[in-house]
Amino acid sequence: MKDKTILITGGTGSFGKKFTENIINKYKSCKVIIFSRDELKQFDMENHFQSPKVKYIIGDVRDKDRVNQAMRNVDIVIHAAALKQVPATEFNPSECLKTNIRGAENIIDAAINNKVQKVIALSTDKAGNPINLYGASKLVSDKLFIAANYIDKKSKTKFSVVRYGNVVGSRGSVVPFFNELINNKSKFLPVTDERMTRFWITLQEGVDFVLRNFKRMRGGEIFVPKIPSVKIIDLARAMAPKLKIKIIGIRPGEKINETMCPPEISHLTLEFKDHFVICPSLDSEESSIYIINNIGEKGKKVKYGFEYSSESNPVFLSKKEILKYNINFD
Repeated sequence: MKDKTILITGGTGSFGKKFTENIINKYKSCKVIIFSRDELKQFDMENHFQSPKVKYIIGDVRDKDRVNQAMRNVDIVIHAAALKQVPATEFNPSECLKTNIRGAENIIDAAINNKVQKVIALSTDKAGNPINLYGASKLVSDKLFIAANYIDKKSKTKFSVVRYGNVVGSRGSVVPFFNELINNKSKFLPVTDERMTRFWITLQEGVDFVLRNFKRMRGGEIFVPKIPSVKIIDLARAMAPKLKIKIIGIRPGEKINETMCPPEISHLTLEFKDHFVICPSLDSEESSIYIINNIGEKGKKVKYGFEYSSESNPVFLSKKEILKYNINFD
């Protein structure tokens, strides 16, 4: 990251704020550009950081010309902008497609045009085996970013994807939702299904994983971290042990469990010490180049039919372990 200019789309979100904080504190020679469409959130973020190293650009990833302007003289791009709320995308499908798919295409074109060095797109566990529009749109986005490595053989821009699960405490996630109910003296916590499981990762862990993958990436990989799972009902009981649990049924497009490495592509999946890599399917002869990444870590092929899901994950957090995260549970 030394001496780099980094553009973060959707940069006023939870990830963008934490990533910017890390860059300001760790990499003194870096510049960060926050690209987003909400002027109030940019104003609040600018007041919070008060750093001359951070620049703010109003724009929408749907606007190809504006994206191209924002990416001038940029070395590294993190694409975090997306419509992410599952029920909202189910009821507003055309808006979801404009942002999550057309926006991805605009990022790719602008990165190649401006000779950006590396691009990492943030994905979601819902893209693994999608049943909702959000997951399906992010799967298409993932495919676009992987295929971008093959668009122009003369281009030196490399594209990869980072896929992980629910970020603990991020805006719109279950922890702040439960916290709000607890603080408002709710008589119960709503859980959609007592069997529901989710992957669990903190914002800092997500930022660290993305930073490491900029060093690891060759271009074309989907990086998946090894992280624990939680049962949502255990989370609710850990946060408010005295409150009743009310089972309310799953919302439109919601899944009981999430999958990050589907069994159907186990032949493309490599296992490393702390993560998995899904190799591109476009050129199977090149898969061997991903066995050893750019920092010398060596992976191995997983067994045929291997699946990495929040239900079959060998690591689950207990209620005591959940409480150790201390994310405003009282």
